Amino acid sequence: MSEAIPVIRAVDHGTARLLPDVDRERAWLLTVDGAPQSYVDLDDPAHLEFEYTRRLGHVVDLAADEGDPLAVLHLGGGALTLPRYVGATRPGSTQDVVDADKALLALVAEELPLPDGSGIAVHGADAREWLASARDRSVDLLIGDVFGGSRVPAHLTSVEYARLAERVLRADGLYAANLADGAPFTFLTSQLATFASVFEELALIAEPSVLRGRRFGNAVLLASHAPIDTVALARRTASDAFPARVEHGASLRRFTGSAPIVRDAGAVASPEPPEGAFGIG
Repeated sequence: MSEAIPVIRAVDHGTARLLPDVDRERAWLLTVDGAPQSYVDLDDPAHLEFEYTRRLGHVVDLAADEGDPLAVLHLGGGALTLPRYVGATRPGSTQDVVDADKALLALVAEELPLPDGSGIAVHGADAREWLASARDRSVDLLIGDVFGGSRVPAHLTSVEYARLAERVLRADGLYAANLADGAPFTFLTSQLATFASVFEELALIAEPSVLRGRRFGNAVLLASHAPIDTVALARRTASDAFPARVEHGASLRRFTGSAPIVRDAGAVASPEPPEGAFGIG
């Protein structure tokens, strides 16, 4: 078998690189403008390399009884790591993936194709525009992982956006978003306040060093009208190679403090990560 070689291509929002993993025969790292975006093992789609992706995988695992199919909407596609994971662990799931970078989606389809009958439909479109046109109460799980470069776009941070997400979710559905911030957490606390104004139940998954303000990093925000099984989630995230904490209830309200609700008129993108925060090598 010939040795896999990197693939470099200009896409709509930068330069994408698909880099083969020397330790796993059919595994690839996707970067855009040097920032890691996705890691996919075509032979083992249940393998989740990135820590934040593993946390989202735990959310998927606990979203319903083991193996039960789900209706999932993914905002942000990358190399389709999480859709592949859902397909592998919950056969029969129906999934829509929405990403504005059509050239990136074409690259992934060409180099890392989905298996036949995957149940995954991929759409080149703006995430919020797609959400606005989606059917009411049509999905069990909505995963937001949209980054323009290394920042969450402003139009996906407001209470108007949160209400669209709420409308599309079923009564016991769950919203999960990958966010990134560092002390003093102006962006993250405003997101918590915004989603708390729409959903009764909130939780936050992050490494203790991030929550203590020692470094910039990822945090997974969860929101639902139904109770979130934070005990089971905490057990799983604590056993990861890089353990995370699950904040909820009074401790999460204290963390949020008096942060303002974000509205479209004043929405801004998430902060630019410090140099090297998400680098590779």
